Amino acid sequence: MSREPQKPRQLPLDLGHSPGFSRDDLVVSAANAQAASLIDRWPAWPAPVVLLAGPAGSGKTHLAAIWREHAGAVELSASDISTHVGDIGATPVLIDDADQGWLDQDGLFHLINTVRGAGSHLLLTARSFPAAWGVTLPDLASRLKAAATVEIEEPDDLLLAGVITKLFADRQVEVDPHVVQFLVRRIERSLSTAIRVVDRLDRAALEQKTRITRTLAAETVGAFDAGQGELEV
Repeated sequence: MSREPQKPRQLPLDLGHSPGFSRDDLVVSAANAQAASLIDRWPAWPAPVVLLAGPAGSGKTHLAAIWREHAGAVELSASDISTHVGDIGATPVLIDDADQGWLDQDGLFHLINTVRGAGSHLLLTARSFPAAWGVTLPDLASRLKAAATVEIEEPDDLLLAGVITKLFADRQVEVDPHVVQFLVRRIERSLSTAIRVVDRLDRAALEQKTRITRTLAAETVGAFDAGQGELEV
């Protein structure tokens, strides 16, 4: 019994595509316009301490990276502030994911005082507002209440479509708009998920030597829905 020859599969090369975190890479919509405007206005900020709050995958880290580059800020870990606070001086500081894991409350309190005294700025990002961080140091809680807070919403259709389109364009891959809209309707409303799906789709198209079609997109999204997002499609 003869078998039909299988379509040759090409092993996709890992070309090291990584999401760009420059200002030019930022797609702005109503979901993140206020936060983007705040980043662009630095150093004319309303307070020495600013918090960007939003769900996972909403683009907080991208915005923070833009500001860090523009301001020449140093990034500290939320769990290890005290070790470095004495060396900060007037340098702007970034703490990403301040509410994820253990928070060095004494260190953050002294850092805020240092930033305020030097006329500098501190940018914090978090998934929740400080009231939900479980802060037990009253003086720190008071300082955090005085911070300027900007909330970032989950990516809307416009933002998600723009990000997906740009991710494909960065890879020099042309994708029909109806495929982009299909992905917008089907994937989790998260920029990090969009990055993973685009990467997997690009790899699958290279391996199968085909264009990225709605059918291929459906197969890839189906694999993610089944918890196979880290597997080869």
